[in-house]
Amino acid sequence: MEKKNDVRIFANNMIDMEKEKYKLSVEDQEMASRFAKALGHPTRIEILVFLANQDSCFFGDIHDILPIAKSTVSQHLKELRDAGLIQGEIEAPKVRYCIHKENWEKARKLFANLFDMFSDKDICC
Repeated sequence: MEKKNDVRIFANNMIDMEKEKYKLSVEDQEMASRFAKALGHPTRIEILVFLANQDSCFFGDIHDILPIAKSTVSQHLKELRDAGLIQGEIEAPKVRYCIHKENWEKARKLFANLFDMFSDKDICC
């Protein structure tokens, strides 16, 4: 009888662990939402792709690279900085922009976890 209970407890623990695997904390949900909002515009994606393809931080005016108004580029850079996906510092007379590697990795893990929640399920609507 003791063995059956041990098996049942083990099985219940495995189910609980599986459920726990598919949870995101409120903090993670908020962070993922902030990252998703920042990624929600094609120009911001273009800026991130540009910065990710640099061998080092980019010194210069990104608006020289993109065919849009300087004020529009500034607004997109602000959104990406506020979300924590990029870093920027003024080093007169230019500004230095880089991918924020730590937050970039957090975003990668959060979205991978989110998408993995549905990868092994047969979803039919």
